[in-house]
Amino acid sequence: MDPLIVKSTEFIKSATKPSHYPDGELPEIAFAGRSNVGKSSLINVLVNRKNLVRTSSTPGRTQLINFFNVNGRFTLVDLPGYGFAKVPLAVKKEWGPMMETYLSTRQNLRGVVLIFDIRRTPVAEDRQMLQWLRSYDIPPVLVVTKCDKVSRNERAKQAAVIAQALGVMKEELSFFSALSRDGKDEIWERIERLLGGEEQ
Repeated sequence: MDPLIVKSTEFIKSATKPSHYPDGELPEIAFAGRSNVGKSSLINVLVNRKNLVRTSSTPGRTQLINFFNVNGRFTLVDLPGYGFAKVPLAVKKEWGPMMETYLSTRQNLRGVVLIFDIRRTPVAEDRQMLQWLRSYDIPPVLVVTKCDKVSRNERAKQAAVIAQALGVMKEELSFFSALSRDGKDEIWERIERLLGGEEQ
């Protein structure tokens, strides 16, 4: 299967609750991860845009659910980063319900790209997110980013640590580097399978 070729990507809207979600029947692929795992960089590389999603040196900046139309074929959904200490507690308390409401109610959600930093061991919030996906029967695409930051040996070691912490097989992890773009095609192939086949 050839990787999807992105011809157009447009911002649709931001939302915090179901009444604000965009209408329409397009399938959705959401992206989630702890603050500062490289989610924005991953999305920007996948859609071949420098600044579709703003990368910020201040983690925790994305506090809304952002919807983007890709090729008129599916909707890319950027979920708020979670787990950053400096975000006010009141905001943190809203994120969990906001994300769980989206995951549990969105009928056209086909899968979630769940992102981890190769240099960090997954924490309780990562496991909770994976648990939510399983409980709602939403297929995860597990992506490990920032692979250019470690040696090949270190990557293999960390991959084992991450897989064990999440309770998954190492083969379920896809590895990605925004710098070299390694892993981009494999991630698109996994997204394509969730969308159900070939580019229209």
